[in-house]
Amino acid sequence: MYDMIPYTPKPSWNKGKLVGQKLPLKLEEVWSIRTRLDLANNLRELAMFNLALDCKLRACDFIKLKVMDIAHGKNIQSRAMLIQQKTGTPVQFEITKKTRTALQKWISFKSLRSSDYLFGSRVKDNFHLTTRQYARIVKKWIASIGLDVTLYGTHSMRRTKATLIYKKTKNLRAVQILLGHTKIESTVRYLGIEVDDALELSESIDI
Repeated sequence: MYDMIPYTPKPSWNKGKLVGQKLPLKLEEVWSIRTRLDLANNLRELAMFNLALDCKLRACDFIKLKVMDIAHGKNIQSRAMLIQQKTGTPVQFEITKKTRTALQKWISFKSLRSSDYLFGSRVKDNFHLTTRQYARIVKKWIASIGLDVTLYGTHSMRRTKATLIYKKTKNLRAVQILLGHTKIESTVRYLGIEVDDALELSESIDI
């Protein structure tokens, strides 16, 4: 009869790690991608890129945006509101001038109606862009400026402006509202700011 060997479970590979956290873009990287899309006259992706940065929505919400969500008639709003799919709570976002201009050109070019999705699928008629299609487009943007595509994703678009706002203002409550988080602890974890702030403080002390 064999001796019973006690089973020792292996620690999970992701224990103590922030899994799935994708890096935000730096300001110069944002402008690098935007300039490339503009020079290529890629109206669809320029509008998509600018709006994704402004709205700070999760991919599942972003891909379902319709013209009526961001415009009244032919006028693009400077602010909009959406009910989040994940939490069921409303979140507001700004639409900057450059984004409104890009959206107006795209909507006019495609003759989109109020009930149309802003970014429709190129595979299925009368359907919105899928999260997988959106992820591929984001990876293309990242690769175009020579960054490691494994470190970035659709969440990078959600995190970019929020991270830049926090670094400039240190106003955590404002970022929480903009991201639509119900708890401020979620915002702290999402941005990883405790670690960043601690390192910045440490770097400022010269001994």
